[in-house]
Amino acid sequence: MAQTVADKFLKDSATKSFDLNHRQIINNNIDKYDVAFEKGKSKFFDLENSKIKANLVKWKTIEYLDKYLLDFEANFTANGGKVIWANDAEEARQEIWKIMEQRQAKSIVKSKSMATEEIDLNHFLEGKNIETIESDLGEFIIQLLNHKPYHFVTPAMHLSLEEIAKLFHEKFDTPLEATAEELTMKAREILRDKYTSADIGITGANFLLADTGSIAITENEGNARLTTTFPKVHIAVVGIEKVLPSQNDLDLFWPLLASHGTGQNLTVYNTILSGPRKNTEYDGPEEMYVILLDNGRTKVLEQKDQRQGLYCIRCGACLNVCPIYQNIGGHTYETTYQGPIGSLISPHLNGMKEFKHLSYASSLCGKCTEVCPVGIDIQKMLLLNRRDAVQQDIVSGVEKKGWGLFTWAIQKRKVIDFFGGKTKNFFVRNFFKKAWGSQRELPKIADKSFAQQWKEKQKNDK
Repeated sequence: MAQTVADKFLKDSATKSFDLNHRQIINNNIDKYDVAFEKGKSKFFDLENSKIKANLVKWKTIEYLDKYLLDFEANFTANGGKVIWANDAEEARQEIWKIMEQRQAKSIVKSKSMATEEIDLNHFLEGKNIETIESDLGEFIIQLLNHKPYHFVTPAMHLSLEEIAKLFHEKFDTPLEATAEELTMKAREILRDKYTSADIGITGANFLLADTGSIAITENEGNARLTTTFPKVHIAVVGIEKVLPSQNDLDLFWPLLASHGTGQNLTVYNTILSGPRKNTEYDGPEEMYVILLDNGRTKVLEQKDQRQGLYCIRCGACLNVCPIYQNIGGHTYETTYQGPIGSLISPHLNGMKEFKHLSYASSLCGKCTEVCPVGIDIQKMLLLNRRDAVQQDIVSGVEKKGWGLFTWAIQKRKVIDFFGGKTKNFFVRNFFKKAWGSQRELPKIADKSFAQQWKEKQKNDK
């Protein structure tokens, strides 16, 4: 029988959970984030009120998404830009390829973009013999390793400094004992020429601004500014849910994104781009395109209960606090978006049948909901995904029979009490021994049920 996505997830989770080196690297990096986040969020006068306001803005935007997207298109087009609507990943890739053919482009420089990861753009361009260089340091590192991003804010979080130094030594002959600063400078040296020689620059965008027809990009390295400045053509691939009603909303969303993403008061570089270079300007692209990517987002929009998953601003805070993510890591999910928010939206983006298991990959501790800067009730949404999987009848026959038997038995107290603790423990030990994995034992069931103990207590109290 072919291995399913869920089977692979369980197998990889079991392996990664007990990889002590992996756990040490991740815990070290998340510990640093925790310190920075506590400091960053303390700068808010009333953080909870800011989160409520952000939730309301995103609610309004998503409920009237068609209006705001059309407003963005009209205003961006008026600025000289061109908007392309892409229903799915293949359509987005083909539209990018058309632009490249028109320009006879041979090289691409990219800044960090999860939307381009989502459409597997690098692999597509490699198949067309197009040189594609990731300019974000973390993305550049994982591109050298042919890895997928481990985390959608810090894509190389799973690698230690020693591993990166070894990689650079093998690729670029840098010293094995090179410091982080020296490795960064080497990457800068390699990438600098790529900006000036690339035919096309490709980015994502953190926000689309409907009232000005602009895109807003947030970054810490300045590579996105270089990517959008030197090449003659700039293409931004952006999910349709990224729209905000007004440029004024950035006053709220930029600090929320910075504090929850990296613990900063404000990210180092925040750029607003409203179209190609004007006649009076000296730098910037001659042409600018924004590809508005659906790729399953309208499927999430159809879910009245779960559409708030589209409020996400991709800060990554829910990943950093999630005990499941901290143990199994980002690659185990086999999705573009990992962690709690990925477990919420991936079954709708990629198919409930194949990815429903992610909605069960949660302890439902509620930490993700607590930390979310836009107030997404993630734990509730995961439960609703589980409900949908049952209602769509995509649970296994064994699971349905098991719950059917449980439902029948639990409603009949005599049946529950008839089988004593010894009988129940026998079945647990012999038939459900690995229900909690090979590393843990199921708890011992009491010899007498609660109802039996209660009756005896009532009798003794008389």
